[in-house]
Amino acid sequence: METTSLHKHLSGLRVIRSFVLIIFLFSFLTAFAGERETIWPKGKMPDAQSHQIAAMTDEAGSEKFKADKHRVAYLEWFEAPAKEVKNNGCMILISGGGYYNCCDVGLIKLWRETFTKLGFQCVNFVYRTPRPEGLPIYQTAWEDGQRAVRMVRSEAKKRGFDPEKIGAISMSAGSHLALLLATSSQTPAYTPVDKLDEVPCHLNWAIVNAPAYVTTDGDTGTPATRLGYGIDVRLSDIFKFDEKTCPISLHHGGNDEYTPNGSTLVYRELRKRRIPAELHLYPGRGHGAFGLERGIEFMRQMGFLGELEPEVLLTDRFVNDDARKERIMEDVWPEGRMPEAQEQQCKPYIEWHFPKELKTKAIQIIYSGGSYMGNDPDGFEAAPVRRYLNEKGMTVVTLKYRTPRPTAESGLAKHTSAWQDLQRTIRIVRSKAESYGLDPNQIGIMGSSAGGHLTLMGVTSSLHRAYLPIDDIDKQPCNVQWGIGIYPAYALTDGANDPNTESGVPDDAVLVPEFSFDLKTAPMLFLHGDVDVYAAMNSVKTWEKMRSMGIQSELHTLATRNHCFQRSAAPGTGSYTFLDRIDDFLKYVIKK
Repeated sequence: METTSLHKHLSGLRVIRSFVLIIFLFSFLTAFAGERETIWPKGKMPDAQSHQIAAMTDEAGSEKFKADKHRVAYLEWFEAPAKEVKNNGCMILISGGGYYNCCDVGLIKLWRETFTKLGFQCVNFVYRTPRPEGLPIYQTAWEDGQRAVRMVRSEAKKRGFDPEKIGAISMSAGSHLALLLATSSQTPAYTPVDKLDEVPCHLNWAIVNAPAYVTTDGDTGTPATRLGYGIDVRLSDIFKFDEKTCPISLHHGGNDEYTPNGSTLVYRELRKRRIPAELHLYPGRGHGAFGLERGIEFMRQMGFLGELEPEVLLTDRFVNDDARKERIMEDVWPEGRMPEAQEQQCKPYIEWHFPKELKTKAIQIIYSGGSYMGNDPDGFEAAPVRRYLNEKGMTVVTLKYRTPRPTAESGLAKHTSAWQDLQRTIRIVRSKAESYGLDPNQIGIMGSSAGGHLTLMGVTSSLHRAYLPIDDIDKQPCNVQWGIGIYPAYALTDGANDPNTESGVPDDAVLVPEFSFDLKTAPMLFLHGDVDVYAAMNSVKTWEKMRSMGIQSELHTLATRNHCFQRSAAPGTGSYTFLDRIDDFLKYVIKK
């Protein structure tokens, strides 16, 4: 081939390759930029205001941005999920931004990637901002939101998902909007403009992160001026909780200036109506989106990710003590010195379980529940946790406390003997910690059910004496540095001795008087089934009380789950992964 011909041939190949590259890049960028669809017919958008735009902040901040081309709210449809993972659901992604803008560009990307991989069609909903003039701060966004849900539902068949399998995930002001969409779809936000407005606008579930403006001390569009507290502070009345209110997973930081009390108040309303819900509260966290995996577990538990896998017994997952180096058993009381001993009660004892590889000097005391009628330190409520923490390199002390309950003739409360045993146990552990190379000032307690009530006694009332001192060990303080309450029972007045009345519905019970919440009250982790007969409100109201004292605690409720949620659970649900919540909390409270 002549040189000239060769040059022409190579030049042609370069043109073809460049053309192919351009097509590829265009296809790639188009796929990830999304297909945009305005939600209002021309001239029909309600309450149009000249200062408002519909754009994410990355686009609005561009030098080439032209506001007049971005006046109408829109949906941005992303690529469909792969056929092998497709689950016939759709996730609407809603940014926050104080109703001033739509700023959560990074979150939208994360949510799109996460839920597309899980098989959902994802769509970004971009509503009008900044706040409208002369209207409530949320009004135009709410109008856009109802219209957007209608459009998403109307396109379900075309895009290949179930019109009754539409969820939303949101942040901040976007979560305020998501709550409106989730709780108040039967209240029209605008006058119908066409046939599309005959399509229902309810959601089927929602994951709501850090909802802003939910309590009346901030519902005009400010941080909660009184942190969500006060006899004149309540849940904003714009949320109607109508018959189409959907299951919701609420996520909130304990130090958020847009108060987490807003989330607890929403949760209370959902529980009153027996609507499945989860509440996830994170200690020490400010304004932000936390616990995405908890939201996914919620969706899996509710069946939105498909059929659950078969449940697995917790005791089948933790069957041996391979991580334990040594076990030492000792009595709680010297012979003949046990206070208010009763013949029908078992003898209390503790066991030290030392790990093969010590990774922390902190100590976790664990005991089971049993209605104060019995307790088993080797049962499913204690042994698996002990083994899990030994694997993590932590020393565990298990307690067998006195049961059954004291006799009626004794005049003692149901928990008095156990409380005495717990105070003594904490003192023994503190007195011997240094001899075992452990830290006497890093001790936590954990119990389930009645044991959860006992944990609340230990955490909130250590300055109250349960018995007279009998020896030098009783000179040790019996306060702890943290507590873990697994579905604590008997914490509210509607269930002081038995299951809560109607599982805590209605919501007018208060905390029982035996919890003194003294100056040594420690932070806690609460884990509770949403439909527990020993109501989840036991944990929620204790969490609220602790926060009012300035104590940052953690809480997770689990949708559709009853008492003993962890005994058997399906993989990928919060009931299955609950031990990791304990590990997360210990990392928060233990000082290095």
